[in-house]
Amino acid sequence: MDRRIVIAGLLFALTSSLLHAHGGMIHVMGTVTGLTDTTVTVETSDKKTVEIVLTDATTYQNGTKPSNRKDLKMGDRVVIHAVKVKETLQAHEVRFSQGGPALSH
Repeated sequence: MDRRIVIAGLLFALTSSLLHAHGGMIHVMGTVTGLTDTTVTVETSDKKTVEIVLTDATTYQNGTKPSNRKDLKMGDRVVIHAVKVKETLQAHEVRFSQGGPALSH
């Protein structure tokens, strides 16, 4: 796929940093500003900070390739598909891009 089309789509997708999607998922988009073994903190485009819990069931995708938690780094652009459980967001899927724009949801 032409990289310019992908980037244009990503910019369009990033116009809203926190979106409610079908299936009850919440999409959080932005930059990783905090990272532990069990949480990721994302700064959204509107400068809000959102903490999401990472679970054993969380899946990871780096660009178009399957990945894992070890590859996720501070400064990465992310799109996280999460569900609200009680008062926390739990990551179902983390899509990230190192050194570039996040993938669209």
